Amino acid sequence: MTGYRDREGDVRVFVAGGSGVLGRRLVPQLVARGHQVTATTTGPGKLGLLADLGAEGVVMDGLDAASVRGAVEAARPDVLVHQMTAISPTHAGKPDIKHPDRWFAATNRLRAEGTDNLLAAARSAGVGHVVAQGYASWNGTAGGGWVKTEEDPLNLMPGTASYPGLAVLSRIEDLVLAAGGAVLRYGAFYGPGAIDDQVALVRKRQYPLIGRGTGYSSWVHLDDAAEATVLAVEQKATGVYNIVDDEPAPASEWLPWLARCAGAKRPMRIPVWLGRLLAGDQAVVMMTTGRAFSNARAKRDLGWRPRHPSWRQGFREELA
Repeated sequence: MTGYRDREGDVRVFVAGGSGVLGRRLVPQLVARGHQVTATTTGPGKLGLLADLGAEGVVMDGLDAASVRGAVEAARPDVLVHQMTAISPTHAGKPDIKHPDRWFAATNRLRAEGTDNLLAAARSAGVGHVVAQGYASWNGTAGGGWVKTEEDPLNLMPGTASYPGLAVLSRIEDLVLAAGGAVLRYGAFYGPGAIDDQVALVRKRQYPLIGRGTGYSSWVHLDDAAEATVLAVEQKATGVYNIVDDEPAPASEWLPWLARCAGAKRPMRIPVWLGRLLAGDQAVVMMTTGRAFSNARAKRDLGWRPRHPSWRQGFREELA
């Protein structure tokens, strides 16, 4: 694959959402590879953090087209990486898996209006390549095998509170692919700062298994997700890639192991009807019928190899 590594000089990379949970792992890897990084944050309070990571920090409002256009044009990047979310408690409040439409409302706006603004700015500034964040954990369409490839459809859960968020991710894929870019469907993140809320619930025994826990999920460590992103940038990758570890697994395996690594008691088990009442449709699907994802394409086309090939090893290391 022909990419930026085939030419002389550093690559100028613009990371929208550089102070986020993944951005904080991505920026240092880009800098370590010799790239010039401009990274955004929503307020001046994190400019020092971005400087410490090696980036040129800039304050940008992803929902303000003029702010986005000004930031991108000033940076003159070769590549734009879209990692904008607003999932942290500061922006989204307390996690609410039963009402993901409310919990992810700000993130959904960023993934809708913010994506439009970024792509318009990229066109205006002549940016040659775009890499955007997608999602591939439990959201493969039910039926068939438990592990899906990029060719299999996604479950958008129409008619539920999950649909707005899943539908906007599907729209991002359409827009970025039409622009000749790449969408990296990351698995469920774990790593520094990624699952603190879940671990807290596990320790309180407030994260039960629903039904038989047969639904599959895929996980990925933040550092592995960042490395895959660096490879997609350097190789000017196009298309969709599942960025997940090597071991898709049912909730009946990964949730008790997470509890064990966290030093907690084994999770309680509740029936499906109660799970739907307490936690909503998304939790029921994830734990009972969810379909996970294969990373074969990313390994083959990007040469990516996760340093944390299994959540079993990864959870233990993170919570030791």
